[in-house]
Amino acid sequence: MTEKYSIFHVHGGLGKHIVATAVARCIKNNHPDRKLIVVCVYQDIFINLDFVDRVYQLGNTSYFYQNYIEDKDSLIFHNEPYFTTDHIHKKLPLVQTWCKMYQLEYNGEKPEVVFNALQKKISKDVWVKKKPVMVLHTNGGLVSPDAKPYMWARDMPFDIAQQIVDKYHKKYTIYQVTKVNSPKLMNATPVQWDKDTQLSTMEFLSIVLHSEKRVLIDSCLQHAAAALDLPSVVLWNGTSPKVFGHELHTNIESIKPGNFKLPGSYLFDFDFMGVEYEYPFNEREDIFDIDQIIEAIENQ
Repeated sequence: MTEKYSIFHVHGGLGKHIVATAVARCIKNNHPDRKLIVVCVYQDIFINLDFVDRVYQLGNTSYFYQNYIEDKDSLIFHNEPYFTTDHIHKKLPLVQTWCKMYQLEYNGEKPEVVFNALQKKISKDVWVKKKPVMVLHTNGGLVSPDAKPYMWARDMPFDIAQQIVDKYHKKYTIYQVTKVNSPKLMNATPVQWDKDTQLSTMEFLSIVLHSEKRVLIDSCLQHAAAALDLPSVVLWNGTSPKVFGHELHTNIESIKPGNFKLPGSYLFDFDFMGVEYEYPFNEREDIFDIDQIIEAIENQ
């Protein structure tokens, strides 16, 4: 009997890969008779998922065509959901848009992050300290040294983050997940995940597994927390929790002025990178209500 395959291609950042696990599950649920082959950037995200048969690193796909395409019964899932009408008009969460694009029947599939036994043990040794752990994800996106230190459309305002640390640092070990060239908070331990860091992808993500409190941004850790059923406080500057967020989180959106211009925006309102000349906030106005954030943290 000829084997049948579903081939799912994922590119983009770590957070998008975590979201893609829900799409992978949906593909498998819709085509259970086919082996699921994933080609992606972050292999670790898919390797522990029992419904995925093979995972290939993007760019390291030797003999892939002859093994899975040529004269084979294979379905190809290799399209970009970000440029669909539903996504651009913010009609659906990203997972549902992605599945709809592939004409899959969506049945509530959610992101999944699975750690094996050794990964759990190693991660506990890395993150667990005497005090309970709080995670602040202040700066996300590109991790290269050339990346902007502050991408306003997604990153946490520094003054807000420092106020949170000032209130909680005596009770919690606070990890600030940030970038090499981003400002560091006083009384917090910086966690920088880049090419020079010894942490594996799964060790990095496991920081939320061992945390009691989480204050995150629209980046990979809020998706990981959702996949692990860990409610978190998530701050949203420019991007939309309706599209990129998760209902189990307390999603707090920025207080934007009522009238601002977006001269450089094309299909989306705010670029992930945060173009400086489209910054909509007045310097005399607070982007977030710190009391609302503290209340959400207390209720977490």
